[in-house]
Amino acid sequence: MRSQRQEFISNGYKLAAKLDAPDAEIRAYALFAHCFTCGKDAIGAHRLAHALAAHGIAVLRFDFTGLGGSEGDFADTNFSSNVADLVAAADFLRTHHAAPQLLIGHSLGGTAMLAAAEQIGEATAVVTIGSPSDPTHMPSLFGSKYLELIRQEGEAMVPLAGRPFRIKRQFFDDAEGYALKPKIAGLKRALLVMHAPGDDTVPVANAMEIVTAAKHPKSFVSLDTADHLLTRRDDAVYVADLIAAWSRRYLA
Repeated sequence: MRSQRQEFISNGYKLAAKLDAPDAEIRAYALFAHCFTCGKDAIGAHRLAHALAAHGIAVLRFDFTGLGGSEGDFADTNFSSNVADLVAAADFLRTHHAAPQLLIGHSLGGTAMLAAAEQIGEATAVVTIGSPSDPTHMPSLFGSKYLELIRQEGEAMVPLAGRPFRIKRQFFDDAEGYALKPKIAGLKRALLVMHAPGDDTVPVANAMEIVTAAKHPKSFVSLDTADHLLTRRDDAVYVADLIAAWSRRYLA
């Protein structure tokens, strides 16, 4: 397996990326979207990409605007900018390697991938992992104190995953204007929804809402005792093995 640094432009910002590819022949390319405020180098993303490469699937993972090694101010980003970043990443793959047939998103990254899929025509399969069924569900993670402060003051420093992030009111306004369920219903791609029943960050009811809104072919896999961030190696490898097996019939 080889890992190569990549970069591409989205909305005028240079975004940092990595392409994890097998040493042998590449069976297909996949685009991976990380979880909210995480990054391409989060342990779950790293292990998942490496495990997929072992199955012959090359994976492009990148830092959304304002996170990790990517340019931009995170406070100015929102769900719409995440979708735009994904479309730009797919354009980069199409131009420099091959268009992604497999789209994978973790947490809010999966929600954004559901929205972006219609703009990535070559994609034949979509996977969500612990994803909200709607972007409006994410603000509930901030806590009522911070939500009220953001609505009153226009912004606030919110502790997320042990780090402070500046969140602006425009983040909520953008999320509230996004109708995702019609996009899920019109996905026209094979869909695999993966979620742990004990996920205490994004309740498993979100997975059921995605599956209900989607049309066939669709599948649901329970991730048993996996934590939301897939921090345990066995869980990340298990997810990758399932994705590789499930997607085989949908990848050219």
